[in-house]
Amino acid sequence: MTKFLHSALAALLLTASTNVAAFSVHPAGHSLAKSTGVTSTELNAIGVLARKAKENEVRQWCEAGIDDSIMDKVKEMKANLPTLPSAAEADASGAGVGPVQKSLTKRKGTISVIAEYKKTFIVEDGFVDDVFAPELMSPVFREFGAKGVAVLADQRMGGCSYDELVKVVEEQQSAKGEMPEPVPVISSDLIVDEVQIARSAAAGADAVLINFSVAGERTELFIQCSRAVGIEAIVSVSTQAEAQAAIDAGARMISVVGVDDVDEKVAVVTDLKIPDGAAVLTIATIIANDNKALEEVEEAWVCRDKGFNAVWVSDCLFKIGNDPSEHAGAIIRGMAAKSSVKWASAKALGGKGEGAREYLGDILM
Repeated sequence: MTKFLHSALAALLLTASTNVAAFSVHPAGHSLAKSTGVTSTELNAIGVLARKAKENEVRQWCEAGIDDSIMDKVKEMKANLPTLPSAAEADASGAGVGPVQKSLTKRKGTISVIAEYKKTFIVEDGFVDDVFAPELMSPVFREFGAKGVAVLADQRMGGCSYDELVKVVEEQQSAKGEMPEPVPVISSDLIVDEVQIARSAAAGADAVLINFSVAGERTELFIQCSRAVGIEAIVSVSTQAEAQAAIDAGARMISVVGVDDVDEKVAVVTDLKIPDGAAVLTIATIIANDNKALEEVEEAWVCRDKGFNAVWVSDCLFKIGNDPSEHAGAIIRGMAAKSSVKWASAKALGGKGEGAREYLGDILM
């Protein structure tokens, strides 16, 4: 643990500034936007420059002063790490499956939906920034059947900060004692330093997303740091080799990202060597298509039938707008429906989405 918080607290060693390109707002709003498929999963393909930009951002944030609640989590992390049971020990004791994983694990033949909140997303002519506030979307996600809510807490990629994460956490907690019950909240940031995990825990997140291609050999450390502050880790991977390495590092929830074809997604999580006593949850990320039809709903059904436990959805929740039969809640409910491409279709029957509207409307009735 000699490198603990090294990159964040060594801010004075690096003073280079980061230039961020500006986008123009698409004047038509998001109701008719064509999504280019940019989702939280693009955090997995933004490369070295973006990672360096995030590292610089974290250093500058640390220089400005770390809140006491976050420092308390840092201290908790450091105190718990030396005595933390290994992943194998946790598996053997039955503690390897946490509440988030339990919430997302449903019986065979069903699938859980993780709905990701973001305030902006890229479209053909710029970007959209008129998504409803997090405290308004959070109950919609829950009430229409999402089993988890993620917040893309990266200002560059999703227009959100940890402030939005806190708002979603507070809204979910406000539903305690009600039906449906609160769902787990996932912090979806580009994790490059342990302090971000402490910050996620202080914000009240139940889990954190770790990008294997960015974390690399630090993946195991980040998973351990998450466990040390009482939250779970989801590791995003793009290849079978990454998936196996993540499992070997202690990951028990794997999200397949940056892969379009369903069969290729399946290949990433096929023939993995699972440690004795371990249970691994698999999540397929659904990338929004560049049209108004709702093939994403069908893709969720196919992923379910192929054995995935959950799907992670983002841009496709917002690409149509707030039509009563195609808003985010309707799409979530459609994905979680027990229908199948063998018997029904959520695609357009006639070229521009009319069929999707009719079919999802039937699901909601």
